[in-house]
Amino acid sequence: MATAEATLDKFLDGFKSLPASSKILLLVGVPLVIGGLVLLLSWFQAPEYRVLFSNVSDRDGGAIIAALNQQNIPYKLSEGGDAILVPAGQVHDTRLRLASQGLPRGSVAGFELMEGQKLGITQFQEQVNYQRALEGELARSIQTLSSVQAARVHLAIPKPSIFIRDKQKPTASVLLNLFPGKTLERSQIAGIAHLVSSSLPDLPLSSVSIVDQNGTLLSNDGPEHPGDLDPNQLSYLHQMEESYNRRVIEILSPIVGAENVRAQITLDLDFSQAESTAEIFKPNTTVSEASIRSQSISDAGGSNAGLPAQGIPGALSNQPPGGGTAPITGGAPTNPSAAAGAAAGNGVLSSGGRRDAVTNYEVDKTVRFVRNPTGSVRRVSAAIVVNNKQITAANGKTSNKALTAEEMKQINALVREAIGFQEKRGDTLNVLNTPFNQAKAEELSAPPFWENASTMATLKELGKTLALAGLALYLVFGLLKPVLKQITTYAPPKRKQAEAEEYEEFTPIRPKVPDPIEIAREIAKQDARVVAGVVKNWVSGE
Repeated sequence: MATAEATLDKFLDGFKSLPASSKILLLVGVPLVIGGLVLLLSWFQAPEYRVLFSNVSDRDGGAIIAALNQQNIPYKLSEGGDAILVPAGQVHDTRLRLASQGLPRGSVAGFELMEGQKLGITQFQEQVNYQRALEGELARSIQTLSSVQAARVHLAIPKPSIFIRDKQKPTASVLLNLFPGKTLERSQIAGIAHLVSSSLPDLPLSSVSIVDQNGTLLSNDGPEHPGDLDPNQLSYLHQMEESYNRRVIEILSPIVGAENVRAQITLDLDFSQAESTAEIFKPNTTVSEASIRSQSISDAGGSNAGLPAQGIPGALSNQPPGGGTAPITGGAPTNPSAAAGAAAGNGVLSSGGRRDAVTNYEVDKTVRFVRNPTGSVRRVSAAIVVNNKQITAANGKTSNKALTAEEMKQINALVREAIGFQEKRGDTLNVLNTPFNQAKAEELSAPPFWENASTMATLKELGKTLALAGLALYLVFGLLKPVLKQITTYAPPKRKQAEAEEYEEFTPIRPKVPDPIEIAREIAKQDARVVAGVVKNWVSGE
């Protein structure tokens, strides 16, 4: 305790012994140094703010700010007020917290419209709310795509009817607002169309129209002009051409090297659709070769044999007529006895009985249905370029040498087999042997470090640290250290010495009195007559 009091007394005595300028510097400099250090530390440790949400509606923005205030999360608004900023380290955590509360809800409402409906709501209002909710949910689902900034969905749901002829199919329209510089691939557009089509019963895929913010129809699967290929056909054509190119390069790479061959193959595909149906009947065959389809035999008993004919004369009998005696192959029988036997076997028996036989034979018929495949190859045009052979001499020097005629013939034959060359359909093949231009492409130089965002951010943080450290060192060692050194090295002087120093300290402050002798000399130099008059007065006065 005594040591602390002695140190304090020594410090006060040293402060009192300082000149006035040093005292002012110490009294003003210490608060400035402390305040500057505090400001620099606060500026250096200030968190970097990142965008939490942007382009949110006013209702969602108010709900988000209220949630941030409730959770004591600092936030700022951008200059335009269209973005909410939070510290960079809390962006993801805050988004998850707000997502658990259903924020942001978005400008479109979903199935929350069905919550809290009034008791007396009509069926029409309920149907309208359901349609609005379905449109909102579809829009939210589409907005989850990385390229879609906003989406709107319109559903046209017809009124159900009990009559089939009055039944109509629903339709849908989708408006997409894409991010600047973003586009949708064909598969993504088809995915959006299938998503909407599968969300509503009886909604055909062809009834879904997708348009972007520029009014471009994205869901058009057909060609713009008659005769053009649709996107699916173009994609198939490109795949086929790539397949042919890959075949040629793979078969020639082991021979000349992958870097020494270039192939470009163009295909002419036939996408026309043709179907044909044909029924062919063979001519009648003999009985032994024909197949029996059905046979019916009817026998009448002979109990009435020998009785005279009965019934009303002229009336039709209920007995069926006798069977034919001609053979199935046509023509009159050559043997009369055989004809008589056939009549006896198929007609009325001699004993009064009757036997009827009906036989149906299968007709030999062929039904042929032919559907020509689409996308068949009509013509192939191939252009192949092969580099010269690289020959290395004994001294290590490299030179080029053209391929021989035999080698070119072998390459031509291999390419023909690889692409399925057919001269009768008009295929063409051109194989060229020429030296390649070996000039290497200029490598892109790395961008300067000041164009690298991460590097500049690191340098910025490093600059802050160095500036803070340099300023602190200057204030401490350049301003405060000399003053503090005078205080700490102060030795209490004797009283007379202190009074003399105090007198010497305040003596320069008094105004300097001019010397009378010097004044007289100046007057004599300026006007000698005045001095002579003064001297004369002095002499006469004596």
